[in-house]
Amino acid sequence: MKRIKNLLVISLILIIIMSGITAVVPPVCAENGSLEEIVIDARTGEILFEKNADKKASIASLTKILTAITAIENCDVEKEITVTSEMVGIEGSSVYLKEGEKLTIKELLYALMMRSGNDAATAIALSVSGSIKDFAVLMNKTAEKAGSKNSNFVNPHGLEESDHYSTAKDVAYISAYALKNLLFSEIVGTKKKVIRNTVEGADRVLINKNKLLYKYDGADGIKTGYTKVSGRCLASSATRNGVRLICVIINEADTYGRTAALFDRCFEKYKLVA
Repeated sequence: MKRIKNLLVISLILIIIMSGITAVVPPVCAENGSLEEIVIDARTGEILFEKNADKKASIASLTKILTAITAIENCDVEKEITVTSEMVGIEGSSVYLKEGEKLTIKELLYALMMRSGNDAATAIALSVSGSIKDFAVLMNKTAEKAGSKNSNFVNPHGLEESDHYSTAKDVAYISAYALKNLLFSEIVGTKKKVIRNTVEGADRVLINKNKLLYKYDGADGIKTGYTKVSGRCLASSATRNGVRLICVIINEADTYGRTAALFDRCFEKYKLVA
């Protein structure tokens, strides 16, 4: 039987050769990659790797990177707010805010970035600007200041809207800008945080959703994201030997594996020069 199989394989090869058909063999190291991705130096903004990085796309909860830094720059984060009916029951991921409870903006920022609370995003926006529309104006001004060129933001959480979009490159620049702020950098690198729940009494224990913080040596941020339109997204930062890199990946099933591979490649190739 084995001899017959071998003869069949040889016959097939001969037929291909004689008929002039070229057998196409995929390269061993072919990269599927994500649809949009980039790695930059967080300090200089130098692009170390990119693919489709200027393509406009839905970025889901990566939006909250901009939400956080916009709030930090435009309000007193120690200010205590009272949760209103407009801030609860928001679609998607939630920290289950309760109407009437009291939290500081700083506590809401931890809920926003660690647990991706869409209710926290709404509470922050309404507390800072009074309306989602007015907060979006601040977001776009902040994005432009950070170096964004091809983005438009209309909400603080990243739920799908046709005129809400960004690019991997813009998200990377916004992330680099935000990481210069010590509070932002502290929040996105936090693995566990306890915040109050003044209505139900028991404190909320927040565990960061960003698994790269637990899996990758040197990982210190930033934010996960997902909707059916955007696919899985991840904006990450990692620091090794004094070099901090930022990687943004949009629409990739294995965001953590792909990010780790890109970080490894760039940390190996690029060294800090005084």
